[in-house]
Amino acid sequence: MQLTIVVQNLGHGGLKNGDGEPDDRWPLLAERINTAADRVDVVMLCEAVDWHLYGHKQLARAMRDLDLDAVPLAPSRSGYGTALLYRREVLGRWSRHNPDFGTEALHGLAVTSFDIEGLPAPLSFVPVHFTPFAAEQALIEANYAATRGYRYGPFAILAGDCNYAPASSRHPLPDFAEMRPYNLGSRTLLPEEDIVPGQKPEPDRRVTCKLVQNGYVDVAWHLYEKTKDEALLAPTGTDDRIDQAWVSGPLAGGISNYRLLDQPAGASDHHGLVFTVDTEAIDTVSPWAYR
Repeated sequence: MQLTIVVQNLGHGGLKNGDGEPDDRWPLLAERINTAADRVDVVMLCEAVDWHLYGHKQLARAMRDLDLDAVPLAPSRSGYGTALLYRREVLGRWSRHNPDFGTEALHGLAVTSFDIEGLPAPLSFVPVHFTPFAAEQALIEANYAATRGYRYGPFAILAGDCNYAPASSRHPLPDFAEMRPYNLGSRTLLPEEDIVPGQKPEPDRRVTCKLVQNGYVDVAWHLYEKTKDEALLAPTGTDDRIDQAWVSGPLAGGISNYRLLDQPAGASDHHGLVFTVDTEAIDTVSPWAYR
């Protein structure tokens, strides 16, 4: 079975701007998601701000406009939580939705699993949004997310706004000139000695390296290493490829068709992503259980 997955940072819920003023960009976001593929099966969202208000009015609007079902919204200390929508006709009903330890991450976490025909363990999805304020805290959040992704077995997809540079030192450098001072402060390493004028920043890759350490594979980088198509490494924000999709190792052989979503313009300050997973190409040799 081919599953098409869309990943998108909504930007203040797609309902407001950064000053809290009304800015209903949801119709643009819905168009972006609906036109990402002939059939979108899973949508992984972050910054689902205020989607719970007025009886989950915006969540219901998204379900209607995308013709998808939704799992319960993840808990969030910040209010900038994550959301997951899915096509029940393809995946069936979810078997587990687990927000345990979700508030250990600033923006929240939850893992949702589905029983997929042919897989000896469930397929799990974890939308993520790691804190942009401190790489040290985001490093801890990344380990929580990676671990919770494995709660129901070795088959997991983790995606969203990771906020930090991709793991490989061979990845193109961020555009440091486009970074605000607070991004430079969060996304680059402290030098071993004093900071001096004109010193070249060095990206902090520890957050995404923690995902690699946990056995996850960066979808775009994995496909780039196979094809050398530099379009796969294009930035998703103003300065770097901070929105990322990761799969656990057994899924790596089944990923394809990754590309950015940048139309319609103005939908969000982040590009979206779309990629495909072939569930029949998942490595099922070692279906270990969480313990």
